[in-house]
Amino acid sequence: MNYLWNFKPLPPQATVIQLQQELNISEPLAILLAQRGITTFQQAKDFFRPTLSQLHNPFLMKGMKEAVERLDQALKNNETILIYGDYDVDGTSAVSLMERYLSTFTDKLFTYVPNRYTEGYGISFQGSDYAEAQACTLIIALDCGIKAIDKVQYAKEKGIDCIIADHHRPSDQVPDAIAVLDPQQADCPYPYKELCGCGLGFKLAQAYHEYLQRPFSELIPLLDLVAVATAADIVPMNGENRCLTYFGLEVLNNNPSAGVKALFGEHQGKITITDVVFKAAPRVNAAGRIEHGKYAVALLTETDEEQAVLKAKEIDALNTHRKELDSSIATEALNQIEANGEQEHYTSVVFNEEWHKGVIGIVASRLIEHYYRPTVVFTKSGNKYAASARSVQGFDIYEALEQCSEYLEQFGGHKYAAGLTLLPEQYPLFKNAFEEVVKQTIDSSLRIPKLFIDTALPLSKLTQKLYNVLKQFEPFGPLNLPPLFYAENVIDTGFAKRIGKDEEHLKLTLKEVGTTSYYDAVGFGLAHKLPIVTSGRPFSVVYSIEENQWNGRVSLQLQIRDYWNSILITSFLFVSLPISKPLTL
Repeated sequence: MNYLWNFKPLPPQATVIQLQQELNISEPLAILLAQRGITTFQQAKDFFRPTLSQLHNPFLMKGMKEAVERLDQALKNNETILIYGDYDVDGTSAVSLMERYLSTFTDKLFTYVPNRYTEGYGISFQGSDYAEAQACTLIIALDCGIKAIDKVQYAKEKGIDCIIADHHRPSDQVPDAIAVLDPQQADCPYPYKELCGCGLGFKLAQAYHEYLQRPFSELIPLLDLVAVATAADIVPMNGENRCLTYFGLEVLNNNPSAGVKALFGEHQGKITITDVVFKAAPRVNAAGRIEHGKYAVALLTETDEEQAVLKAKEIDALNTHRKELDSSIATEALNQIEANGEQEHYTSVVFNEEWHKGVIGIVASRLIEHYYRPTVVFTKSGNKYAASARSVQGFDIYEALEQCSEYLEQFGGHKYAAGLTLLPEQYPLFKNAFEEVVKQTIDSSLRIPKLFIDTALPLSKLTQKLYNVLKQFEPFGPLNLPPLFYAENVIDTGFAKRIGKDEEHLKLTLKEVGTTSYYDAVGFGLAHKLPIVTSGRPFSVVYSIEENQWNGRVSLQLQIRDYWNSILITSFLFVSLPISKPLTL
């Protein structure tokens, strides 16, 4: 995939100089902080040294008082409670967190995760029937429920109250629940809007603990699950999310629960956000995608280490099967696009009734890697078609689906990801309408993937000291992504080679012209640009920095995101990227 290189606007020079002086840091680091809205010493202190005191008062959230009072009533009256959650990482982590928390007050608890295939997303009628069968009088729904108006009414008619804790975008009408916790509500005064479902579950636990006047420290062991869910759900990694994840990672590394520890297996070194996103999250998701989300809850709530290891192995096997499925389905989907002659369309909309419903979201993301455009992948689910939708940077796919809602049975989700169902006869109508809506509304600039470069950093300025400060920018995630740097006048030392099973990646050793220091580098999916590297001419690169551990040796390694011939890039930078020119350090 070819990228458009886009330089982020440089902050005011006065701000950069001030940060340099107050924090005793280099210019590139000061630029990175200012780009993240950190412009004062106190803001920098809060960023680099988060404290739990930065968490907001949970009672600022609309509905929290009512939720706590109803929860207290249920516990004091020894009522049976059903903890209900979605089948992905966020949902199953939220259910596990609430089960771990409430089990310290009562043993009259049941957990419920809907079947992806027979019930679909969110609160189901079957879930309420299950609650009634277990004599539950209160359902706490986490990471779902904000649109379940009829389902909540159904439960209410059975004499079951509901507390909804959901972070998805609400409609004009919300369910008639005892309490609805969703900072996305327009009239909710809670100052931070981007908590995931598990984060909302934690805020409910925090509020109840505050109500009981018990110490916050008792809640800290729950933060391992909050960190896993926040990282996996790809929510902004700023504000309260960053604070919760920061301390959650401390729990993950120092005192994780038995289930979470087993999830990571025999892990070398410190667990990072990268480990959570690429190692833990796919395993948890695999349970709900391939079998049932209840297996994830069983693992995440397990207290016996031996049993946890066994359950983790079962989930790992499901994940292996998931990998095989999404790879083969993605190939079939790409073939379908080509067979239909849709390579130049504004969207990718594909369908096969045999595709596994649990992996169509992953397949949609894979298709975007090939055809960079809004994508919807359908399969058959009962007597309907179900789909996962994924978008490209900057395009609101939820709004596009709203404009096609006349063809849909139901839909819900975020700006960049959504789920939907429709009747079979509506599929061709939706496909045509969605193509037209996107064609008419998407800006042409959004059809080319972009690399947003933070600042220039010549390889000669790269030091271990600088990297040590960069590590303190973690945890990374949306709105606090790992910095991307630009360097020009770079050459390979002659060892560049293709690597990987299909030889699609590159292994390189790079240096700056006229210098002696060199750095190992890897370029994933960049093997097609090997001729630029081996031409002998200097080239320009966009890269991030990471540590490579090998045989006990730790060294800096560059992850190359893209590179171009320096002759070509000079014109490209100054003609196509008027935002700013590369900074000379």
